[in-house]
Amino acid sequence: MTIRRPSAARTARLLAATALLGGLLAGTAAPALAAAPERVALRGAVRTEAPATVTVSGNGRAAAAPDLAILSVGVEVTRKTAKEAMAAQNTAAEALLGVLDKQGVAERDIRTDSLSLSPVYTQNAQGESKVTGYQAGQSFSVKVRDIDRTGQVIGAVNDATGDAGRINGVVFDVADPSALRVKAREAAYRDAYDKAAQHARLSGHRLGRLVSLSEGESVRPGLGAAPGVPADEASVPLAPGEIEEQVTVSAVFELL
Repeated sequence: MTIRRPSAARTARLLAATALLGGLLAGTAAPALAAAPERVALRGAVRTEAPATVTVSGNGRAAAAPDLAILSVGVEVTRKTAKEAMAAQNTAAEALLGVLDKQGVAERDIRTDSLSLSPVYTQNAQGESKVTGYQAGQSFSVKVRDIDRTGQVIGAVNDATGDAGRINGVVFDVADPSALRVKAREAAYRDAYDKAAQHARLSGHRLGRLVSLSEGESVRPGLGAAPGVPADEASVPLAPGEIEEQVTVSAVFELL
């Protein structure tokens, strides 16, 4: 058997090819090895902490003299039959509406709140109940925009309706509460800001930006109600007082 030995030229070519292949393999592996530390660094990045915050509530009030009176007036009569009761109620209601017109109250400021007709029962000696008549009535809500004439209007209603008249009460208010609400809202925000600034100082921080702000439902407590006003005189003395608007807000501020 004859063994052929590779020639020197062929051996040189094989060595060159092997060296080239080794270089390519080394070149492709290097970027992968270089990129690995980057991925490790990204995974180990430290997350930024959320800033500290303070949550406060603010209360604001604003008051003004009322410029509107809302009267609750009506008529009520009792007669033997339902027909007679309704007829008498109609007569008394017409008298009431007529005097309101004479007092300068506009039709748009008068609204019927209720109309009723019900039997009247009487109990005899044996404890039995029997219908002895019928009671009919009607109540109205009346806005008096000239507030200084409120007592005069009440007295005029009483004179016109006589024993059938009913003065159920009066409430004082402001016709347009928006301006009063704006002032109360400003006071509520200032109160919340001042509280947040104080908390920041006490905790060694500076007050940062406003994060959130919400407003609660505004309230007008009391409204100067005067139920059951007597109307025995031509003009009834009244004390309107003041109308107060209250606003509450909740605010969140950053602490720096």
